[in-house]
Amino acid sequence: MPKRDYYEILGVDRNASKEEIKRAYRKLARKYHPDVNKDPDAEEKFKEISEAYEVLADDNKRANYDRFGHAGAQAGFSSGGFTWQDFTHFDDISDIFGRDFFGRDIFDVFFGDRKRTRRTEARRGSDLRYDLTVDLKDVIFGSEKEIVIERGENCNGCNGTGAKDGTAIRTCQVCNGSGQVRREQRTPFGSFVTITTCGNCNGKGKTIVIPCEICRGTGRIRRRRKISIKIPKGIESGSYLRIRGEGDAGTKGGTPGDLYVIINVRPHRFFKREGNDLYYELPITFPQAALGDEFEIPTFNGPVKIRIPPGTQTGTIFRLKGKGVPLLNSNKRGDQLVRVIVKTPERLTSRQKELLREFSAIEGKPIQQQRSFVRRIVDEIRDRIS
Repeated sequence: MPKRDYYEILGVDRNASKEEIKRAYRKLARKYHPDVNKDPDAEEKFKEISEAYEVLADDNKRANYDRFGHAGAQAGFSSGGFTWQDFTHFDDISDIFGRDFFGRDIFDVFFGDRKRTRRTEARRGSDLRYDLTVDLKDVIFGSEKEIVIERGENCNGCNGTGAKDGTAIRTCQVCNGSGQVRREQRTPFGSFVTITTCGNCNGKGKTIVIPCEICRGTGRIRRRRKISIKIPKGIESGSYLRIRGEGDAGTKGGTPGDLYVIINVRPHRFFKREGNDLYYELPITFPQAALGDEFEIPTFNGPVKIRIPPGTQTGTIFRLKGKGVPLLNSNKRGDQLVRVIVKTPERLTSRQKELLREFSAIEGKPIQQQRSFVRRIVDEIRDRIS
C-alpha cells in the first residue's frame, strides 16, 4: 500500500512553517495516542503522524522528502523504514505527554531501551511561572519592573557534576555505564528478559566517589535571582510574557527552561478599562446639567477641560480622542470616555425646596399635581400586573 503524503497526514500546507507543523503534530498526537484513543488503529495512526513529523520537523529530511519523495525520506531512517528508534524529537513529544499526563512515561510505551540511554543525555530545564501585578499607568506608558524568582541552577562548586572538585566520576560497575540492569529468567515456556533502571547509579551510568559538599551530590542548587521585566504598552490583564532561558537550568548541558510572567492589572480608583478605551464618570449637579458648565477632567496625560452644554442628561458620554490605552505594539491609542452622572441631592434646605417649588410652578405644574399623575401611573401598572 503506497504511503500517504506527510503534509496530508499532518493537515498542513507544503509551505507551512516549523511552528505550524509542530502545532499540527501536537494536536493529532493528543488525539490518536493509544492511551486516549481506544480505536484498534490508533497506535498505527500515532506512529504515522510521528513519522511525518520526524521528517517535516527536520530541515535536511524535509528537503530530501520535498525533492525525492518517500524514497528521500527513507534514506534518513536507520533501517530504511521508520521505527521508534529513528524518532529524535523527544522534547517535543515529552512536552505533550510526559509522566504526569498519562500516569506513565511515554518513552516506556514506544521507545523501549532507547529511553534509558537518552535520559542520561542533555535535558531541558523546567519552565517557571511568576504572577506580576502592575498599575494601569504601567500599561499606558510601559514600564520596567524588577522581580525576584527562585530557580534551580547548576552548582558552582562542581559545575553541575555532583562530584567534589578534583575527584573522579566513575562508570557504574553494576550497569557498566548503560543506566540499565538486564535480567534474564529461563522458564519451561522460554526466556523472559526484564530491563530496569540501575539502582546503584539511578540510571545515570556514572557514580560519584566523593559528593560535592555544596549540593550534596545533586549537581543543583536553588538560588534567588533578580530579573528585569519590561511591561509593554497596552498589555491586558491575564496576558503573559515569555522570558527565554530564565527558567530552571537544564541537566547534562541541556538548555534552561523559560520564565512565564503572568500580568495582572490592578483596578484603578477612577478609571475603568474596556478594550483600549478608558471610562471616567463625572458627577455633576442638576443646575450644572441644566445650565451647562466647564469641568477639568483628569487624564493620564494631564488635565483636560471640557464644556458640558445646557440640558445635558445623565448617562451622556463625551469622548476625549487619543487619551485611552495604547494598542499593543502600536503607536495608536484608544479614547477616554467621560460619562456624565447627574446627582440628585438627598438633603435640601428650606430655601432649596422653596426654589424648586418655584421652578416647578414656572414649568406649569405644581409638584402635588405631578405626584398625583405619577401615582396614577403606578396604580395602573399594579392593577395590570395583579
